Amino acid sequence: MSDYPEPLHHDDLALETAQPRLKRPPLYRVLLLNDDYTTMEFVVRVLQAIFHHPEERAAQIMLHVHQRGAGICGVYTREIAESKVEQVLRYAQEHEHPLQCTMEPDTDDEGDTE
Repeated sequence: MSDYPEPLHHDDLALETAQPRLKRPPLYRVLLLNDDYTTMEFVVRVLQAIFHHPEERAAQIMLHVHQRGAGICGVYTREIAESKVEQVLRYAQEHEHPLQCTMEPDTDDEGDTE
């Protein structure tokens, strides 16, 4: 005799496998902030080197930052956004530019970069 109870057999019992509910990680916008000292050429170089934007798109984002005070460089998961902010700040400091970069939660589902 076994210490375990006999399994119950119910022919009318339907079992359904629960599907795991996966949730997308929250996204964050990485923003460049305008200042009066960092050159436009340097901002374009940052956008190409760190965010991998082609030259034309980098120039558009740079002009947006220049005209509006801030601009979105990209939308990423938290860890990647934090890394991009650190890379920009380090690169700017190494080249003696006061360029500032920050991140904020993305509230736009489309992930627009303007």
